[in-house]
Amino acid sequence: MRLTLTTFLTLDGVVQGPGSPDEDRTDGFDLGGWVPPHFDEAVGERITGIFEQADAFLLGRRTYDIFAAWWPNVTDPADPVGGRLNNLPKYVATGRDDELTWSGSERLDGDLVKAVTALKEQPGRELQVHGSGRLAQSLMREGLIDAYHLMIFPVVLGRGRRLFADGLPPTGLRLADSRASGSGVTMLTYENAGAAAFGSVEG
Repeated sequence: MRLTLTTFLTLDGVVQGPGSPDEDRTDGFDLGGWVPPHFDEAVGERITGIFEQADAFLLGRRTYDIFAAWWPNVTDPADPVGGRLNNLPKYVATGRDDELTWSGSERLDGDLVKAVTALKEQPGRELQVHGSGRLAQSLMREGLIDAYHLMIFPVVLGRGRRLFADGLPPTGLRLADSRASGSGVTMLTYENAGAAAFGSVEG
């Protein structure tokens, strides 16, 4: 399976607290809820299309807890997002030892790189990471992400946890898809192109 990351981020790269003011107040963050004012039909259709490619999910613990509090209540198996989240395997990267109660959930044990590499070797289309910022950064450091589905919202926050933080390895990307919504959300898909290339503008 290809490992893909789907995430909402602001124009200045913040991924913290997209869904609501109280979603993630870590480090005193008080600017949560920047997605809903710009979430329109085109964004929803793009997300549906991404979920249709999923054969399994890989989630960080915070995102897992947020999803597990909501999506099991969506009981329509035809729901394009809930139907897949509720019925496909969900692998959770967590250091906590409490029970994962959402049906189909499995804790990733041992070395993260080895565990994720083993999952990628299984047959299927996409092993999808949604949100899960800290997990995503760990996967980026190891070069494990094959493609990025980035939903860039037209807002600048100036503070908050960023996806592409300092210390990540230089990586080249290839634009595979680009579209925009009427509300100004830019939806980009980049594929991993290996090492970043460098040059000079001098003649």
